[in-house]
Amino acid sequence: MIPKPTRLFGRDAEWHDLAEFAVSPVPGATLGLVYGRRRQGKTIMLELLAREARGFLFAATQQSEAQNLADLGAAYAQFRGLRQPVVFSDWRTALDELLRIGEEAALPVVIDEFPYLTAVSPALPSYLQQALSPTAFAKEHTRTRLILCGSALTVMAQLLGGGAPLRGRASLELVLRPFDYRQAAGFWGVGHDPELAFRLNALVGGTPAYLEMAGGAPPADREVFDEWVGRRLLNPSSAMFREGGLLLREEPSISDPTSYAATLSAIAAGHHRRTEIASVLGRPASALGHLLTGLQDIGLIAQTEDALRDRRSVYHIAEPVVRLHQLIIARNEPELVAGRAARVWADHADTVAGKIHGPHFEDLARQWCFHHADPETLGGRAGSVRPTEMPCREHKHGHEVDVVVTESAPHAPDRIAAIGEAKGTTSPVDLPQLERLEHLRGLLPAHRVQTTPKLLLFARSGFTPRLLKAAEKRSDVELVDLDRLYHGE
Repeated sequence: MIPKPTRLFGRDAEWHDLAEFAVSPVPGATLGLVYGRRRQGKTIMLELLAREARGFLFAATQQSEAQNLADLGAAYAQFRGLRQPVVFSDWRTALDELLRIGEEAALPVVIDEFPYLTAVSPALPSYLQQALSPTAFAKEHTRTRLILCGSALTVMAQLLGGGAPLRGRASLELVLRPFDYRQAAGFWGVGHDPELAFRLNALVGGTPAYLEMAGGAPPADREVFDEWVGRRLLNPSSAMFREGGLLLREEPSISDPTSYAATLSAIAAGHHRRTEIASVLGRPASALGHLLTGLQDIGLIAQTEDALRDRRSVYHIAEPVVRLHQLIIARNEPELVAGRAARVWADHADTVAGKIHGPHFEDLARQWCFHHADPETLGGRAGSVRPTEMPCREHKHGHEVDVVVTESAPHAPDRIAAIGEAKGTTSPVDLPQLERLEHLRGLLPAHRVQTTPKLLLFARSGFTPRLLKAAEKRSDVELVDLDRLYHGE
């Protein structure tokens, strides 16, 4: 196995899968796909892999087929140590030569930005299909590990879908996603201060490249955080200023950016159900399918099913920089361009608290339950963690529940192991929130409850002394503050 280079932060599982594929002793050439949104670190990871394994890497660019073939020939000649560039007359010839690189040993051959090639050479996947057929030379006489990489998510995913030529040809499909909130805190170097880590993650998420794009350093502490936001995120001179809008426009599958942007704006503003989004856009709910699916496919929104009711789901922004762009930057661009970032940030404190910090904290609470919480904490293993809304005859309205932890067991109905409330406010959570949770527990459908569900309270700003005292006496209550969210189980 190829050891992971120290300069590659995190990505342990991804590197393991990639390195295992690259040096696999299986005879015959094999195909792998690596893709994800831009700025996730795909290229650096593949460059390091090619260097460590002494493989070949070619980065395509947006140019003609002849130009890319010429550049490929030059890169191949350099790899082979030849003085003159190799001239490839067509892609069939080029692929045959590339696939010979692994004749003597298993070696990775990486083609980065593969969608740039298919855009001008649409037959390329078919040529690859032929080159990797079971009786082809590459399959019978080499151990080349061909890796295709790209940032156009829909293009890459379609390479293996339906009746695509490469369907069934790949043995690796690795999707590189942003760091989760704990990894992001470590990458930015703010893990020692969970409150600072939370504020930062709520605005920039876990995309690795954003650290450099935001000046190469996080805010030094909470005291300078607001000033850092104005200088690094709300400043028109910063590379981050237009990032939330560019993410939509750089995806080739998005043919109508205006409609997609309007959908993002509605969701960011707090309209999470399909009917609510449709009402804001002035369209029938049945006409939103392609917009919502398109945004999900490129990772800008996520759909979460209701924990208790079938065929009822909510949508939320999955990329924090998009939310920041829609709520703050796009709506106040003239003032921000005029240099009034401090005023805009201060004037929108309520928006930040209610539509950024609140939803983000709820999302982190659900992530914690699914990825980090101990089964003993939850009263079972989290098969799913979702929100719901429960009707209440006593109060004559529905109650929103931020966290419903459901445990799935073979040959048994799913059971609710825990329910929870997540408060991203700046005030400590008090006893009434525990009493509310107890009331909600009593509303749970009896057929979904085999044992008494645990009560989880998540608080960004901690808990009052009387709530702490009450929780100490109870085994069915778990209190989770920011420190436990970032460091505990």
